[in-house]
Amino acid sequence: MNVNFEYYKIFYYVAKYGSFTKAARALGSTQPNVTRAMNCLEQQLHNTLFIRTNRGIQLTPEGEQLYTHVSVAMAQLFIAEEELSDSASLTHGSVTIGATETALNIFLLCKLKAFRTAYPGIRLKIYNYSSPQAIAAVKSGKIDFAVLSTPVPAELPLHLTPLQSFREILIGGPSFSALSEKELCFSDLKKYPFICLGRETATFQFYNQLFLSQELELIPDTEAATTDQILPLVKNNLGLAFLPEPMALESLAKQEVLQIAISEKLPLRHICLVHDHQHPLNSGARELKKIILGERMD
Repeated sequence: MNVNFEYYKIFYYVAKYGSFTKAARALGSTQPNVTRAMNCLEQQLHNTLFIRTNRGIQLTPEGEQLYTHVSVAMAQLFIAEEELSDSASLTHGSVTIGATETALNIFLLCKLKAFRTAYPGIRLKIYNYSSPQAIAAVKSGKIDFAVLSTPVPAELPLHLTPLQSFREILIGGPSFSALSEKELCFSDLKKYPFICLGRETATFQFYNQLFLSQELELIPDTEAATTDQILPLVKNNLGLAFLPEPMALESLAKQEVLQIAISEKLPLRHICLVHDHQHPLNSGARELKKIILGERMD
């Protein structure tokens, strides 16, 4: 049955107010238009829905049955409209993003704090991903976007926006204090236990390429699952490791770890935002993206 759904909306207001005139006023229409629409609805449903009286209208049993279902549907539509209105006004809603520990620690945390202060009603869900996992999640639409550390294996239609550069330093625990007075080269690292992220990460691939450029093979003695695990491992003298300098500064100041000079200059790495132009963002995600990109908030 191909019934004009606008008729159901008009029927809802007529039944609610018990009057064509009051329904027309609520709808911003006219009484003749409302009457005409209800006549059409009755004809299409092959049922009499109203009994017209001098005091207004009264629902027939068929009209009561229809109103039971239409009122439920209208209530759900009103709720949906309110939720969308709240989302557009940034009083409610949610944003889902992916982030590596490096990106979270040296860049993203302050941006999230600014967003939370500006929009306390928006819920945040942050997935702790490696770069390959985050790329897959952006492609599938599971997350709105990702903030990652390079290298990032992103291809069209994904778009990569650099946000901040950083350099990594070589650090060791107290047991390796004698090395702080030396300058090591990549080949020297083979003489000491070495800590690195797992082989499935983009960071491992980054260092693997560096080692290969020196005709060396990267074989870590300890593989960490996350960047956050590396510093405790170094502090406890399990080996040497490369770590983003901002993440090591506090421990360096406390002399819990020491920096070791290395002759080869490490390439700069970058924090970047990865998103899919084909994946529309809700209003909350758009505002967080603006803050991350350093754009002025509306």
